[in-house]
Amino acid sequence: MILLSKQAIKIMDYSIESAPLETLQCDCIIVGIYEDHQFSPSATALDNSTHGMISKIVSRGDISGKNGETVLINVIPDSRIESILLVGLGKKDLLSGKNYRKALFAAINSLKKPQIKSVACSLAECEVIAGDWQWKTRQIIEVFNDAIYQFTAQKSDKDTESKLQKISIIAPESEIASSQAGLAQGQAIAEGINLTKLLADLPGNICTPTYLAGQAIELGKKYEKLTVTILEEADMAALGMGSFLSVSRGSRQPAKLITLDYQGGEKNSKPIVLIGKGLTFDAGGISLKPGLGMDEMKYDMCGGAAVLGTLLAAATMQLPLNIVGLIPSSENMPDGDANKPGDIVTSMSGKTIEILNTDAEGRLILCDTLTYAEKFNPEVVIDLATLTGACLVALGRVASGLLGNDDALCSDLLAAGETAHDSIWRLPLWEEYQELLKSNFADMANIGGKDAGTITAACFLSSFAENYRWAHLDIAGTAWRTGQTKGATGRPVPLLSQYLINRANA
Repeated sequence: MILLSKQAIKIMDYSIESAPLETLQCDCIIVGIYEDHQFSPSATALDNSTHGMISKIVSRGDISGKNGETVLINVIPDSRIESILLVGLGKKDLLSGKNYRKALFAAINSLKKPQIKSVACSLAECEVIAGDWQWKTRQIIEVFNDAIYQFTAQKSDKDTESKLQKISIIAPESEIASSQAGLAQGQAIAEGINLTKLLADLPGNICTPTYLAGQAIELGKKYEKLTVTILEEADMAALGMGSFLSVSRGSRQPAKLITLDYQGGEKNSKPIVLIGKGLTFDAGGISLKPGLGMDEMKYDMCGGAAVLGTLLAAATMQLPLNIVGLIPSSENMPDGDANKPGDIVTSMSGKTIEILNTDAEGRLILCDTLTYAEKFNPEVVIDLATLTGACLVALGRVASGLLGNDDALCSDLLAAGETAHDSIWRLPLWEEYQELLKSNFADMANIGGKDAGTITAACFLSSFAENYRWAHLDIAGTAWRTGQTKGATGRPVPLLSQYLINRANA
């Protein structure tokens, strides 16, 4: 088995720099320009040291300061500075977190193609509504790393579009401590996102349940506080996981239930349990999916990959929490022994399930994992899954769906999403929707018809999460991009990392 190398997961070299601009050794300095010809402090300093060069460029209209505009100045006469990137920030008093991130994306995208290896970024000095130095520093790392990422694991030519290697984030002496804290968080989260993306982008013939289990074991070797155990199909059969095992019957790849147990908190404190759907390929089973776009069903394990990425981030940050990650992993393939529409299976909880559609398999592996989670006596359980196309219809690729049985938990996740700019939107989990899951032949059906698909899927899961506080994230629209920019996004690692940071700080 080829395991992902540490080099593959590694992020760029980031550091905090407090030296004066004119003494910095780098290929390019990034400075901000507001609308109405207002300059950021660093832009003003560079304008003075370059005899008004930036003022001339702004006055002739090359950049208006509109958010996301960029101009790269390649020749700086009589200066040690090789180039300056001007970035539009919009109106000075209206720089929101979303617009700040938009400016960061514009900046890094402008520097991907030029032969630039080292950059000094001064944009953390810009005042952002509800964003301190720690947050701004972290966003620079997360945004820059997201834009620079390219999948090369299966390419013979490993050359990437960007040559960037080193990013210095400029901060005054008075903000060094805050910036260093943001640096540590940003690096940990970026590394977790990288792992999530790499695993998700791997094809299904490489990233099998066995491969995913191997990655978890390697992660456990890296961190002293992280213990990894793998349940095999015989173990799951002994526990009565008939629902989970029914999904893997059509595959030649054995199913795995991966457990990552991070003990960073007090010995007897209840853990936060994260459950990630790990379908390494989903053909739909007997209810076969259409061929067009089926290649993207390698992304049906993005929930599991995100649990691995989040545990990596938490362990790197050494969060003082107990966290358990559970990843039920399988393939869903058509075969003579595969689930058939109309089959009835018995879950670990004892509840029977009529399978009306074999392509609604994620909930079949998650329900037994939700029952298994009870053994950890969890404080809260959060599951994340590329579960329903209906969520993509409802929310598009902007927000993940949120449903749950506990208002406080859902509020905490919504707040974390706001801070991380990893958006989620809560949908109702009302008793009326449970009626749609009734079966004439079993305790429940695995689908509820064509209406409210995201909600009925969560209603199904809620029947197995009645004994603890639980929330469900449907990431079907947000876990990967399609089209020309096809690839994993790493979401919701930023959201979950922020939730865990908030819990640690509380």
